[in-house]
Amino acid sequence: MFTRVTNATQTATAQRNLQLSLQRQAQLYDQATSRKLLNRPSDDPTATASALTVRSDAAANAQYKRNVDNGDAWLTTADSALTSVETLMRRVRDLTVQGANDGALSPEAKESIATELDGLKKSLLAAANTTYLGRTVFAGNSDAGVAFQPDYSYTGVAGSTVERRIGQDATVRVDADGAAVFGTGSDSVFALIDATVSDLKNGVNIRPRLGQIDDRMKAIVGEHAEIGGRQTRIDKAKDALAVGANALEAQRAGLEDVDLAKVLLDLKTQDVNYQTAIAVTARVLQPTLMDFLR
Repeated sequence: MFTRVTNATQTATAQRNLQLSLQRQAQLYDQATSRKLLNRPSDDPTATASALTVRSDAAANAQYKRNVDNGDAWLTTADSALTSVETLMRRVRDLTVQGANDGALSPEAKESIATELDGLKKSLLAAANTTYLGRTVFAGNSDAGVAFQPDYSYTGVAGSTVERRIGQDATVRVDADGAAVFGTGSDSVFALIDATVSDLKNGVNIRPRLGQIDDRMKAIVGEHAEIGGRQTRIDKAKDALAVGANALEAQRAGLEDVDLAKVLLDLKTQDVNYQTAIAVTARVLQPTLMDFLR
């Protein structure tokens, strides 16, 4: 048994092969001009699905990085404020030690110490109301605009914290606990300084206040250390996200981007093959008597 090959069959086959060659040439041209392997999903459905997954992961990674940058700014602001608070508190303690020496101080000297302590209290209150982008860093999600009111009442709500997601299953708290740092109301560091000033002015020895000041300083240092620990987590997350971003970009490039030198070589080769096929087809498919009878 044999298959009959007619001129029509040869012509159809030649046209189909030439069309396939031309399509391959057009595909390579698209890749060379766009520098992309995937110009449409039909180019490679499997690779397209993988590329979409990688792009989704890269978008999530970029969002985590923005969260980390924002959290870093919050923690840096809180750290700077607490550093200032510690400096102010050391001065408060030094002045309290001086003021406790009743025998060596004149009333005028005590008045001077009291005035400076009052100024330090105002500076502490300003530090306690430090904000970042209009939000208080010591009052969680409070929308009051300040962490502490003039009467030293605290505007934060227990359990209301500011957190940033830095990974699929990881979050970091980025605000500071103002109540733990400064105390609240009559138990606050501000009220303590007021009481110290009042004792100085009324001739009451302020040495007993030193223990209270030391306790408050321990609380401040403890919260500062907590902020430092969170900052370390943020820094590690930042490094990990940078590594992840590079890895995801490499994956995306491997799926989507072309090797331009290889594509140009393939395009040139395909062009030569196409021209050769046209020449061979023209020689093989010679005109027949039927072409003239038409």
